[in-house]
Amino acid sequence: MSINITLDWTVVVGLIGMIVTLLAYFLLQAQKLHGNGLTYQLMNALGALGVALSLVFGAFNLSAFLLEAVWFVISIYGIVVARRTRVQYRPVP
Repeated sequence: MSINITLDWTVVVGLIGMIVTLLAYFLLQAQKLHGNGLTYQLMNALGALGVALSLVFGAFNLSAFLLEAVWFVISIYGIVVARRTRVQYRPVP
């Protein structure tokens, strides 16, 4: 049994997305990032987008695509909610 992996751009983008997502989770667990912080949410959104793009333009897998699409939407939601909270509680000079 042999495995033939072609490293075209879709595989590279998917791997980068996967690494960014896992790195965000690791940094959260290591208490280097906050779960509602912009960096964590952006890392999740960009990671999910990278994996989703690799699925759309590469080897498509419906369940993996839906997972990444929902992950992206939840990350964007987190960014919006965190932004609203920061603006709402911004100190008045």
